[in-house]
Amino acid sequence: MKRFWKEVAVEDGEVRLDGRPVRTPGRAPLALPAALAEAVAEEWRGVGETLDPRAMPLTGLANAAIDRIAPDTATFAAGLAAYGETDLLCYRAEGPDDLVARQQAAWDPILAWARERYDVHVETTTGIVHRPQPAATLTRLGEAVASRDAFALAGLSPVVTTTGTLIGALALAEGAINADTLWTAAHVDEDWQAEQWGHDPLAAEARAGKRRDYDAGVRFLKLALSS
Repeated sequence: MKRFWKEVAVEDGEVRLDGRPVRTPGRAPLALPAALAEAVAEEWRGVGETLDPRAMPLTGLANAAIDRIAPDTATFAAGLAAYGETDLLCYRAEGPDDLVARQQAAWDPILAWARERYDVHVETTTGIVHRPQPAATLTRLGEAVASRDAFALAGLSPVVTTTGTLIGALALAEGAINADTLWTAAHVDEDWQAEQWGHDPLAAEARAGKRRDYDAGVRFLKLALSS
């Protein structure tokens, strides 16, 4: 699509192009909380001669929040909360000692925060065989996710899916850790493997794509929580 507008503005929470409201793919007005509306408007102002949706991640997340999440927030939240059943931070390597120590250093403080914050027990195990979490733990984590609105859930989702840790994403949302700390923690295994065997260009490209999705989710989440 070629750019057809001159002015981008936010009016009553709606992003407007030359006075006309932008609409989601589902044809709903792109109406957002204040901070998000301004950030999304900036994406539209930054469009050159041709609109490229891939360069507008906040707009994409806003569309998802309105069209996909808001109609049934509870179901979406439950799907996201399910990541707590197999949280990355709970599955540890049996060896070598260096990798085990790195996982402990990066992951244990986040789990300690969750245990104190939510008053829960979190099971950890070695290997990849599934180890169930206590029902009470899953309930509390589920409640923490369900308490978010559609916009916060839209931002939280890529943070969870790109890192594999619901607990880490909740720690980020509540300001217990920062974005770089969580990203590094989520890639302890990958970074260790790269040190041993070298970097794979295809893996590096895929990781860069994940990082873009992650950064967009982090920014969207922070804007949603600040509005």
